[in-house]
Amino acid sequence: MSFNSTLKSWGRRMKRDGVTLWFAGKHRRTPWYAKALGVFVVAYALSPIDLIPDFIPVLGYLDDVLLLPCLIWFAIKLLPPDVLAECRRQADDWMREQGAKPRSPAGAVAIVTLWIALAVAAGYWLWPRG
Repeated sequence: MSFNSTLKSWGRRMKRDGVTLWFAGKHRRTPWYAKALGVFVVAYALSPIDLIPDFIPVLGYLDDVLLLPCLIWFAIKLLPPDVLAECRRQADDWMREQGAKPRSPAGAVAIVTLWIALAVAAGYWLWPRG
């Protein structure tokens, strides 16, 4: 198996696990802490806005390459095995039927709110008081 095909396979699994978390967030047997992390991860993954914009050289892709996969892995590990298996089946079926990943306007709002909060905090910290 070549490096390129391994990378593509890993990317497909990450996409599937992101959709799996979407279904796990709605599952009644998912623990509250796994739901909370899963909702955050799904909102961020499906948001059209990144925490670190992609146009920033090198740093712009760190969230896509490092942060997001680590968060998805951790959220998946918090799910009970039977819930994970059921939600993965649902995700596979959904991806086969729909093809594209869903979008989350709420995720976009959350990321924009985070950027605004960071800008206000930086302004407050940097602005001379006197």
